[in-house]
Amino acid sequence: MADLLQKGSDWLEGMRTAHASRPVVYVRETDSVEVAATVGKTVFRLDKGYGVIERVEARDYLVLAADLVLGGVAALPKAGDRIRETEENKAFVYEVMAPGNEPCWRYSDPYRRTLRIHTKHVATEDV
Repeated sequence: MADLLQKGSDWLEGMRTAHASRPVVYVRETDSVEVAATVGKTVFRLDKGYGVIERVEARDYLVLAADLVLGGVAALPKAGDRIRETEENKAFVYEVMAPGNEPCWRYSDPYRRTLRIHTKHVATEDV
């Protein structure tokens, strides 16, 4: 018998990608790929010691893992990669990273179909 939860999750991911995403360009060194991404956020709370809690908010991009293909090879996000998001005449550049010792990405679903990539805004360019 087929896993109904996985079928439902696959359907939801298809709907998210089709109706709640925007095109962005994922860049690693000289390789790049345009992917459909849904914008989200993650709030990290880092214990700095002595009762100080630092709150850091990351801009997240939810991308289908199968779409992240660089140089003809399926890839996983790496710290230092960049995501370019264009709106009107501006390109907003985000670097893949996470605060503290947190990983810069994680799977967003139990079936490892969607990547949640944590980023920080590093530049705005005219296009």
